[in-house]
Amino acid sequence: MTINIILLGPPGAGKGTQAKKLVEDRGVVQLSTGDMLRAARSSGTEMGNRVAAVMDRGELVTDEIVIGLIREKLEEGGKGFIFDGFPRTLAQADALGDLLTEMGMKLDAAIELKVDDEALVARIVKRAEESRAAGEPVRKDDTPEVFSDRLREYYKKTAPLLGYYYAKGDLRQVDGMAPMDQVAAQIADVLGD
Repeated sequence: MTINIILLGPPGAGKGTQAKKLVEDRGVVQLSTGDMLRAARSSGTEMGNRVAAVMDRGELVTDEIVIGLIREKLEEGGKGFIFDGFPRTLAQADALGDLLTEMGMKLDAAIELKVDDEALVARIVKRAEESRAAGEPVRKDDTPEVFSDRLREYYKKTAPLLGYYYAKGDLRQVDGMAPMDQVAAQIADVLGD
């Protein structure tokens, strides 16, 4: 059975962790726009050269280019896709919906990992402390100040997608504050396992 899902929630909600688990358990492809842009840039393809030119100018890659990269990945087929980091805006959600329809595919669910913002900040601070204690580098965005900025950006630009997918009947919610295995079990329930 193929599944196509979007994982939604603020930074630090555990989307990446759950996406990796779905990749391992179900063999689906995680479409991370950041990873796709980096791979395209170094690919030498026509699309890759367009991406490299935009990035070299220090500009943001257009939605058109990102949709083009997603189209290439969808054409490769597979057991399904997890959209990670895309869509971030209502315009991107419309473009993704149009692309899926054009390709005869559908979105199975937009799954929101519901979290508490204060607990998220504490989670990020703890992650930074654990990295330091282990002698590992600390992510640049693992400070309360930077993380708070990222949360504001999420609520301003990406949170409107919750209403968008709710209105379409695609939004499902899981408790993102639960232990990882329980979050995974809730996602499996959403997907009908």
